[in-house]
Amino acid sequence: MATLNSEASARRRIWTLGWPIILSNITVPLLGLVDTAVVGHLPDSRYLAGVTLGATLFSFLYWGFGFLRMGTTGLTSQAVGRESDSEVRNLLGQALLMAMGIGALLILFSQPLIAVGLWLLDGSEVATRLAAEYAQIRILSAPAVLANYAILGWFLGQQNSRVTLAILVLTNSVNIALDLLFVVGLGMTSDGVAWATVIADYTALAFGGWLVLRQLKLLQGRFLRARLFRPAAYGELLQVNANLFLRTLGLLFAMAFFTSRGAAQGDTVLAANAVLMQFIMLTSYALDGFAHAAEATTGRAVGRRRWDEFGTSVRAATEFSLITATAAALAFALGGHQLIALLTGLPEVRATAGEYLPWMVAMPLIAVWSYLLDGVFIGATAIREMRNSIFLALAIYLPAWWLTQQAAAPDYVNHALWLSFLIFTAARSLVLAGYYWHHRRGRWCHQPNDDTAQRIPNRSV
Repeated sequence: MATLNSEASARRRIWTLGWPIILSNITVPLLGLVDTAVVGHLPDSRYLAGVTLGATLFSFLYWGFGFLRMGTTGLTSQAVGRESDSEVRNLLGQALLMAMGIGALLILFSQPLIAVGLWLLDGSEVATRLAAEYAQIRILSAPAVLANYAILGWFLGQQNSRVTLAILVLTNSVNIALDLLFVVGLGMTSDGVAWATVIADYTALAFGGWLVLRQLKLLQGRFLRARLFRPAAYGELLQVNANLFLRTLGLLFAMAFFTSRGAAQGDTVLAANAVLMQFIMLTSYALDGFAHAAEATTGRAVGRRRWDEFGTSVRAATEFSLITATAAALAFALGGHQLIALLTGLPEVRATAGEYLPWMVAMPLIAVWSYLLDGVFIGATAIREMRNSIFLALAIYLPAWWLTQQAAAPDYVNHALWLSFLIFTAARSLVLAGYYWHHRRGRWCHQPNDDTAQRIPNRSV
């Protein structure tokens, strides 16, 4: 009976943490739609091209610094498990100082960063010029964006995902309102969209700061100067974040390589692949919710050295993730053509995307394991394993692409590309699964010296 109760409690906890993240993820494409609609109604299409190019640059740039969220979540959740309020405090201080420092450096070196980034994106001359103007404004919010990552990670590490929902809803609501005010009301163009985003990011930081101050009143301990201003004290955080950064670079390379190989087949194939990638993004919005929940719950269990609790958390997150992945696969199988029609009105792109739709049915069932296990490994701060999984998968992905391209008939080149990407995803999942089972037999199971830790009372922070 106790086991049944613990399993039911773990499911409730995963669901309670997961649904606000899923809802907050849904607000992200909504903002993109509003940005597109507002700028898309300007009399000249070059403004839409410039905003699209600039927004793409910042998506890649800020995604690269997502380690500030992930690393903070893992370390904070373990500190919560150890019931070290002082460590929870100081991890926030370290993460915020690191975020502000990186943000300031991005502003300082913005000119060459933007120039190189836009050169790599290779847009038209007019679009690149407008994108550069947009980017020079957007870069001003870098400290706020990165600090918000740290704040979101800190709250998630304390199993408070509703803060994520509140901050993102506020950010996107302010952004949408200012888009309409600046562009529609005041007659601004792409610069209005950029300023709307900057103001929204700092508004979110102010709101997040207020929530942080409220939470700090509930925590014991104090900020320690030696933890905040002594470089040696950042060793663990830097190690975790450095490995997460390398892992993200590897993942970005895999996505960029896929896009470039699709582009080499012509505009129609490129557009069709981009439409199908939205299927993967839609799936990720739901799977990320349960992966983030796994980060918080498994991290707390690792901090408490409660391996029974660790196992029940993983099983609960697995159940929700598999249900979601299966539902996504069925939805794509039964309604994929209708979804493609919603995403594009071009007949040739619809037909081409429909040809490769079966890969979308298979993808959620393969990718679910990498999403889930990423969450588990972040919670356990087993970041080297995550880094290794990406680069081992890349070592399989690139030869698989070459071999399938050589073997494929001309009409099946893009099928071969999707096959190689599926192999990359499967390899990543298998490597993480191998690490997981290895650690569950070793360091992620009960040890004799865990007896004292097992008796830590269950107290929420």
